[in-house]
Amino acid sequence: MSDGETIILYSVDGLALDARVHPPAATASDLASAVEGAVVLAHGIVADLDEGGMYRRLADQLAAAGLGVLRFSFRGHGASAGTQRGVTIAGELLDVEAAIGHARAEFDGPLTVLGSSFGAVAVVESSVYTHPDQLILWNPVLDLRRTFVEPELPWGQTNFNSDAWRRAMIEGALLVDGTFELGRTLLTEFSRYQPDEVFKSSEVPALIVHGDRDSYVSYDIARAAAQVRGCDFHTLAGSDHGFDTREREDEAIAVTVAWVTGTYRADHPGTGIR
Repeated sequence: MSDGETIILYSVDGLALDARVHPPAATASDLASAVEGAVVLAHGIVADLDEGGMYRRLADQLAAAGLGVLRFSFRGHGASAGTQRGVTIAGELLDVEAAIGHARAEFDGPLTVLGSSFGAVAVVESSVYTHPDQLILWNPVLDLRRTFVEPELPWGQTNFNSDAWRRAMIEGALLVDGTFELGRTLLTEFSRYQPDEVFKSSEVPALIVHGDRDSYVSYDIARAAAQVRGCDFHTLAGSDHGFDTREREDEAIAVTVAWVTGTYRADHPGTGIR
């Protein structure tokens, strides 16, 4: 498994972002089935550019198919500059823009942007001006209010209950999963952004991959958004958030590679809910 080439991206506000570039495999250009283009990978709220190892494995398979891949850590995550408390949606929009700009300069062909969980917020919100050719969302946060402000699922009710919100407004941060501090500014942004509405009004071709037993981020919200859009929707049967077994992770990766390279559409003619 390749770690890719380490590079530093700079957001518009000057923060240095840790990133990896995976060029198309040398042999891919010799394959009749090779495709051209690039994929940018945006991780979730407490993860980094590895996304628990899934993004490295996904990058390997995409590169083998002839695609360039760029994965990066958002500000305040991994080895990127910034602090946990300083993370904001507005800042992550700048990070996605920097990653997309570099991918377009580095690679030819169509650009696909993948956002996982909370990473989907910045990917979707930025799409109105970054104009990707395709979007892929893994178990995406589309409704910030129902995920964080008035949480409906167990993970949100544990981490974002009324006591946690009250302490955060006093102490300046809310601790998620005992590991990551979300600052007051980000918490107030949860009431301002509406990625669900942005996504449903978009005409960019899209795929959603979501586990139907997700206890963190609503499967039903994502499925409803896909129905409005008429976009591709792949259900990982029995899966919790983040695709909770290696087998389910591999399925999410395989579906993603197939969709980007066009073989998913060949196997599943047309679009719609599956």
